[in-house]
Amino acid sequence: MTPIDDHPLRYALANELHARPFPVASTPCTVVFLAIKKPVAAVARDRDEDLAHLIDLLDRHGAQHPQPQATHYAGQIGRHWLKWEQHTEFVTYTAITPNVSDRPFNPADFEVFPPDWLMASPGQRVTSVMMRVVTRGQDDTVKSSLANWFEPESLAVARVLDDAAVCASDFRIDPAGHMRFAMFVAKGTGQRRIGRIIQRLCEIETYKAMSMLGFARVKQLTPRIGELDGKLTELMGQMTDNAANPDALLPDLLSISTELETLSARCSFRFGATGAYEAIVNQRIEVLREERFEGRQSFADFMMRRYDPAIRTVKSTEYRLQALSDRAIRAGELLRTRVDVERSAQNQALLESMDRRADMALRLQHTVEGLSVVAISYYAVSLVSYLLYPLTKAGISKGMLTAAVTIPVVLMVWIAIRQIRKRLE
Repeated sequence: MTPIDDHPLRYALANELHARPFPVASTPCTVVFLAIKKPVAAVARDRDEDLAHLIDLLDRHGAQHPQPQATHYAGQIGRHWLKWEQHTEFVTYTAITPNVSDRPFNPADFEVFPPDWLMASPGQRVTSVMMRVVTRGQDDTVKSSLANWFEPESLAVARVLDDAAVCASDFRIDPAGHMRFAMFVAKGTGQRRIGRIIQRLCEIETYKAMSMLGFARVKQLTPRIGELDGKLTELMGQMTDNAANPDALLPDLLSISTELETLSARCSFRFGATGAYEAIVNQRIEVLREERFEGRQSFADFMMRRYDPAIRTVKSTEYRLQALSDRAIRAGELLRTRVDVERSAQNQALLESMDRRADMALRLQHTVEGLSVVAISYYAVSLVSYLLYPLTKAGISKGMLTAAVTIPVVLMVWIAIRQIRKRLE
């Protein structure tokens, strides 16, 4: 052993890469697959309920329990091999049974999952698959089986993994409520390769179904997004034509912007998940290395014609919602700028009015100061005259004495008031 401490997560992370091996299967066999998801808040669900549901199924067959807090399980239950996986939003069950029924896609094959156990599921079925895996015969035999089992109009079929098998499905729900897949395996194909093909076909169906949840959300949102788009366009028209007071438009614009942001936040996870699931679907189809069978459409062709338009609708709606939100934000900024400019003009007019009033007050103050000089001088002259009245005995009259002191007293009062005003300023 190397004398160095390991990171506490080293072994756990290394083992995670090998925790979900592909199943091992031989022909002939029957595969039944089930994906379960809570209708709301699937990401925040109580995952112990998923594990308890699995343990209930294992107890019915006397099988060994998984480890506590396990996120995957594989083992034998009776004559079936079971694989259970817990994902971010859903859980999947894959059961492989040796041999096939005389009746193709017999609903009784799904009874590996008992009806009462299904009723107690902590979620709802997203998809379920019945897959018939048989040894490949002549191409005419394969074509005859495809014609009997599937709807020709939507049938997708291809040779996969260097002609190791021919896989087919019409991606329609049969009367029993399941998707049908058929797999015709060439002689000499290894059990692990068969298991990988089974796993990839089940993943294609599962992630296709999960990504279509985004399309369902878009169909619900599209009418409301159209209404908000119309309201926003109308408000911007009123802004352009100056048909309404900006102060009256701003609350409506903020309301639209808030609703758009709310819709975007509520749908961001679903839109992101749809993009991730679509990438997985395309990747799983790509690794099958399809080759055309008898001129029929392949899985990639089917997805291009039927699946890709729905996903593009989801992406375009996501872009439209983001663009609307950006438009509302920009319109709000423009409207606030317009309101600010108008308020600045009002404030400027108010300041000019205040300047005029201040100027008038100053002039009035100067007038009052002149009157104050007269009033103060009048009383000052009277006081000074009283002080100088004894000089009248020297022959100077009171009138002459008052006249003599008036100008100096007025001048002194005026100078005193000027000095006081300068000190105050």
